[in-house]
Amino acid sequence: MTPIDRRDFLKASLLAGAAVSLSSPAATAAAAAGGSPGIVDTNVNLFQWPFRRLKYSDTDALAAKLKKHRIVEAWAGSFEALLQKDMNGVNERLSRECRERGAGLFKPFGSVNLAWPDWEDDVRRCHEVFRMPGIRIYPGYQPFDLAHPGFKRLVAVTRERGLLLQIAFGMEDSRVHHPTLQLVPVTVGPLFDALKAEPKAKVQLLHFVGRPLGADLRQLTTQTSATIDFSRWEGNGAVGKLTGTAPDSKGPPPVPVDRVLFGSHAPFFPVETAILKLIESPFSTAQLAAMMQGNARRLLG
Repeated sequence: MTPIDRRDFLKASLLAGAAVSLSSPAATAAAAAGGSPGIVDTNVNLFQWPFRRLKYSDTDALAAKLKKHRIVEAWAGSFEALLQKDMNGVNERLSRECRERGAGLFKPFGSVNLAWPDWEDDVRRCHEVFRMPGIRIYPGYQPFDLAHPGFKRLVAVTRERGLLLQIAFGMEDSRVHHPTLQLVPVTVGPLFDALKAEPKAKVQLLHFVGRPLGADLRQLTTQTSATIDFSRWEGNGAVGKLTGTAPDSKGPPPVPVDRVLFGSHAPFFPVETAILKLIESPFSTAQLAAMMQGNARRLLG
């Protein structure tokens, strides 16, 4: 027998599983609805991660990787937005990159920094000049917290313009932060206050896990209309457990399936990781189709 190492075994198993999962039952649901059995990935970033080179940091390489796994649309922020001060330049480059590369795969999500002046004009340019469907902020990396006095205004401005506001809760494990970074956990309380004040605002949390027992997640779904991607939900069958579809689930789930969107956090995380999360939990055809693209399509309208 030809020996096979663990890396090759996992790679072969994952790709085979992904192929099966995306051909049935999710593909059946999409075909019945007249659409493609593809995935809308709501959480990717383009350009260079500031602290080390990632394998798929080149836009064309990332596009090819996503398409290989049947990602038909990717909502893209920019790693440049984390630390740069010229937000208009960041947004202009992101808009051009999404327009010129990826063959229409990427939808650009610009960013604003509440710590810099004229951030409302950055929102205006994202909407009116760059024709972006939403804004993505990175509190912590960008030097503000959700307790910033401008945050409630940002939620109101995006609601007025019909934009989706994405809030990224961290980008990597705090244990591996660059030693020069002085990041503290983002406070969640002001988020609930802002969303209660603007119940019609479209808000999505990225890379958000809440508390270990799901207390923050239950508050999110019972007190607000926010949605969430599952890029940071870790552990065996985590998506099934947090959506209440696992066999041992009891009581109302922390996050109903209609609030959950596919998010890979690529290229920082392998896109295969997100696909595996769908494979390992028990979902119906309708639930798979909703998380793969239905919920995302409805959110952007």
